[in-house]
Amino acid sequence: MIISRRMNLPCFCPVLLLALQASLLSSSMAESPQDRTQETYLQCLIDSSDPSSPPISPLAFFPSNPSYSSVLRSYVRNLRFNSSTTPKPLFIVTPTHVSHIQASVVCAKIHGLELRIRSGGHDYDGLSYVSPAPFVIVDMFNLRSVDADAEGGTAWVESGATLGEVYYAIAARSGVHAFPAGVCPTVGVGGHLSGGGYGNLMRKHGLSVDNVVDAVVVDANGRVLDRGSMGDDMFWAIRGGGGASFGVIVSWKIKLVSVPEVVTVFKVEKTLEQGATDVVHRWQYVADKVDERLFIRVVLLPVVRKDQRTVKAKFVALFLGGADELLDVMSQSFPEFGLEPKDCLEMSWIESVLFWSNYPKGTSPNVLLQRIPESEKFLKKKSDYVQEPISKVGLEGIWNKMMELKRPALTLNPYGGRMSEISDSETPFPHREGNIFKIQYSVTWKEEGDEALNQNLNRIRSIYNHMTPFVAKSPRSSYLNYRDTDLGINQIGNESYSEASIWGTKYFKANFDRLVQVKTMVDPNNFFRYEQSIPCMSSWPSRMAE
Repeated sequence: MIISRRMNLPCFCPVLLLALQASLLSSSMAESPQDRTQETYLQCLIDSSDPSSPPISPLAFFPSNPSYSSVLRSYVRNLRFNSSTTPKPLFIVTPTHVSHIQASVVCAKIHGLELRIRSGGHDYDGLSYVSPAPFVIVDMFNLRSVDADAEGGTAWVESGATLGEVYYAIAARSGVHAFPAGVCPTVGVGGHLSGGGYGNLMRKHGLSVDNVVDAVVVDANGRVLDRGSMGDDMFWAIRGGGGASFGVIVSWKIKLVSVPEVVTVFKVEKTLEQGATDVVHRWQYVADKVDERLFIRVVLLPVVRKDQRTVKAKFVALFLGGADELLDVMSQSFPEFGLEPKDCLEMSWIESVLFWSNYPKGTSPNVLLQRIPESEKFLKKKSDYVQEPISKVGLEGIWNKMMELKRPALTLNPYGGRMSEISDSETPFPHREGNIFKIQYSVTWKEEGDEALNQNLNRIRSIYNHMTPFVAKSPRSSYLNYRDTDLGINQIGNESYSEASIWGTKYFKANFDRLVQVKTMVDPNNFFRYEQSIPCMSSWPSRMAE
C-alpha cells in the first residue's frame, strides 16, 4: 500500500478516446456474448487500453486461467454467493491503471455485457459480483493507494483500499486525525463511500460522504472525470446514491477530521436479568441527545440454551475525550447505565479502531492491513430507522420474538449530533434529523444447503415484520449500504416508476427523483445497471408525460 506519494489526478487521453470510439463503431453485435471467445474479449481489452499503461493481459482472468477461481472467491464475503451454482463472470479485470477501467467499460459495451464493480465484496446481497445476465467484474483491489496529507487535512484514497488501510495510513501520518467511516476494517472504500458510509464518529463529524471533497470517475463513455468536469449533479449523486449506477469511481479525496490524542472506549454487557430492558429503554431517550462526542452502540443478541433463555445487550462506546470527562457526561445524562471507572479504557484513536474490531489491547495496527476477514459466513441483513422510542412492553415483545427465533441479532446505532444538522437533500443519503437510531438486523449461519438458507431467511423476515409498528413509516426506510433485495429489484430498465420507487424511496426518500434525473443525464442508455441501480427516466414514459 502506498501511503507516501502524492496521488496525481489521471488525465483522459484523447487518442484513447478515439480508439474506444473506433472499437465501438467497428464491432459486430450479431453474436451473443456466449458465442464469443476468450481471445475476442482479450483482444478487445488490449486494443482499447492505453498503450502507455501497463499491459492489461496479465490482469484479465478467464475461466481457463488457473487463478480465475481464487480471484473470484477472494472477495466473496457472503458464502451464499460462493457456490457451484452461483452465476460466474465471463472474465474478471483487476486494473492497476485507469485505462484498464476505461477498456473494461468500452469492451463491456461492445459485447453487450453487464459490468459489476467490486471494491471489497461486503455488499450483503452480492450485487457487485453476481448477475443473472452475461457479465464481467472489474475488481478494484489493485487500486488501493492511500495518500494522506495530515498537514493539509486531506487524503486521496483509491476505491480498492479497505477502511483498515485508510485508518492505518492516517495514523501513520498523525495521531490527531481520523476519518468518519465504518468499524469493519476489511470493507472496501468504493462501495462504502458511495453508499453513505457511517461509523462511530458520525455524531460528531457526519457520514463519510459528508467529508468527501473530490472524486475521480470513469463514466459510461469511458471518460475520466473529476469533480469539476463531472459537474455538481453527478458529484452529488455518487456521494450516497450508489456510485455503481453512474460510473466506476477510481478514487476519492476525503477531508480528515480532528480527534484528541486520548479517546475513551467501553464495552459493557447486560442481560435481561441484569436490567437490560430498563437500560435499553432509557438509552433511546439519551443516545441521540447526549454530547455529540459520545457514540453508544447497542448490540442485542438472543441467548437460548438448555439452562438459559434471555437476551444480552452489549453496549459499545467511543468518546472523544478522557475517561474522567466521559464519566461526568454519563453521570449527568445517563446515570441509569451505571458506568464505572473500571469500565473505561483510555487509548489513541487508532487503538480504538482495533478495540471496535475486537482485537485484544496491545495489538499492532499492522493488522489493519490484512484485507481478508478471519472467517466468512452465510448471511442476510436488513435495516430500519426508529423515530419514536419503543415502550418497555414493546421491547419485551421484541425480546420474546428474538428468543423464539433464536438467531437474529439487532444492532442499534444512535443518530443526533451532526447527523441532525445536515439537510436531508445535501447528499442522496436522506436519513438525518428525526431519527433516533438505525437498526441492522442480522442472521449468520455456517450450515450449507437450502434448508438452512430458508430457515434463516424466514428468521430475519419474521423479526423484520414484527418490528413494523415500531419503525419509520411513509416510507419505511432502509440504508443503501445494507443492500436488501427483499425490497424489490429492477427488471433492467423495464420497471414502472411505481415499481422502482418501492425500493428507491426506502433508500433515498425524496432524493430518489433527483437521482433518476442525474442518471438519465449522465448514463441515458443505462449501461451501469444492476438489480437495484438507479434507472433512467426513459424507462418510464408515463412518468415523463406528467
